[in-house]
Amino acid sequence: MALLEIEALDAFYGDFQALHGLSLAVAAGEVVSVIGANGAGKSTLLKSIAGLIRPRRGAIRFDGVPVTGLRAAALVARGIALVPEGRRLFPSLSVLENLQIGGQIGRPGPWTLARVLELFPVLDERRRQASTSLSGGQQQMVAIGRALMSNPRLLLCDELSLGLAPIVVRDIFARLPSIVAEGTAVVIVEQDVVQARAAAGRLCCLRQGRLVLAGRSAELGLEAVRAAYFGV
Repeated sequence: MALLEIEALDAFYGDFQALHGLSLAVAAGEVVSVIGANGAGKSTLLKSIAGLIRPRRGAIRFDGVPVTGLRAAALVARGIALVPEGRRLFPSLSVLENLQIGGQIGRPGPWTLARVLELFPVLDERRRQASTSLSGGQQQMVAIGRALMSNPRLLLCDELSLGLAPIVVRDIFARLPSIVAEGTAVVIVEQDVVQARAAAGRLCCLRQGRLVLAGRSAELGLEAVRAAYFGV
């Protein structure tokens, strides 16, 4: 049984349909990258899974249980955490306080404050600083750490590399194996095709709200990925 099952999902913003009959499954401990151009529906997919958008049609099941339309807080309690695009840290709070907020749900699991600071040692050095005083890469680490503090079984990462230097992106992606080693499944939305293929065992491409390509990352050639991405 898949940890996450999405079946024939339709999602809208008002009258605009952002997802069209999208179906996808993610296994426990699997890393899946979702690629696509701007407006392809990638963020809408993650927001639908995380309970920030209520799908109009279709079904979402988590660990075999229907969760379609549940609120975000209820989904966090079940083990789904989102690292949002743009990080969305609390600017008035310190690094430590931002991390502690993620643990307020009280889910049991391997991720404690000590483990998160071990994963991102630079945050331990800056734990008392305001989150807004950090570099973009360090802020992204705080956002990931905050999500991990809820001890998710499914971690949703929206545009981890957005606005970051390549060396910082590589540093952040290098932490993924440590996260997956705890049994956490990870879904990464990413525009960098090369990074997306390298980070995940499976690659999915969206175009205009539809799943147009899916397969093992190692088995999908760049030409096939490029054709799906651009629709040529």
